[in-house]
Amino acid sequence: MREELVNTATALLDEDPRVAVVLADISSDLFDGAARRHPDRVINVGIREQLLLGVTGGLAKTGLRPIAHTYAPFLVERAFEQIKLDLDHQGGGAVLVSVGASYDAARSGRTHQAPGDVALIDTLSDWTVHVPGHPDEVGPLLREAVGRDGSSYLRLSTESNAAPHDGYGLVPIRHGRAATVVAVGPMLDPVLAAAEGLDVTVAYTHTPRPFDRAGLRALVSGTDAATVVLVEPYLAGTSASQVADALVAVPHRLLSLGVGRTDPRRYGTPADHARLHGLTPDQLRRAIGELLPA
Repeated sequence: MREELVNTATALLDEDPRVAVVLADISSDLFDGAARRHPDRVINVGIREQLLLGVTGGLAKTGLRPIAHTYAPFLVERAFEQIKLDLDHQGGGAVLVSVGASYDAARSGRTHQAPGDVALIDTLSDWTVHVPGHPDEVGPLLREAVGRDGSSYLRLSTESNAAPHDGYGLVPIRHGRAATVVAVGPMLDPVLAAAEGLDVTVAYTHTPRPFDRAGLRALVSGTDAATVVLVEPYLAGTSASQVADALVAVPHRLLSLGVGRTDPRRYGTPADHARLHGLTPDQLRRAIGELLPA
């Protein structure tokens, strides 16, 4: 996914004089060629994440369309005050692109883990959030984010589904009658493996904000019970309020699965952390199965 980011952002720099890329050392070597061609629009501020967002906000106020990029915990958590003030409060539109996801860099410890990033972005106003589940989704999503007004957060990961999926909103992948399972980004393949043989609808989205409320209502109406399982690759329950709003007039049950709030205090691999948070296919299958009628 990072390679697709670099390729697409580099092409956008060549195509659109409004586009700028702001870096904080992370991935700066990958933009060397672009920086030589566009030294005024590829800016590396060094390991200064608050400055990264301050510069991004300033460029946005001049009419440029900046792309700010670094690791998720440094981009969203460390520099959140600058996001809140220099972008959201000032009305500056920008595209923030992170790598690292919740625990892709688990070997580097808790400093490189950011399961709460989307929940933080949710405290801001009218942001679009993209969580691609395959590298081929990154380029189109980045182009779409740069091409519109407002601010967007594009969350990249080393985890990937086997195939990309087109379409915005909730895209039905398979249909069933007992429940609706919503898989966000790279959680789709684990969810499909978990749902094998179960009578459930599985829907996919790479754009959880704005949440497709009408799409969820339509999916739920096609099942025997308004039972929703939400599987997200970040903090469990991040989109629970979105489901509640979508189904405010529909009595329903919701199970929110994702990264837990308890810090496991472990290094290890992403697969180790998926297991610790109950996100392997076998664990997801057990959790989903407990909701279904006997």
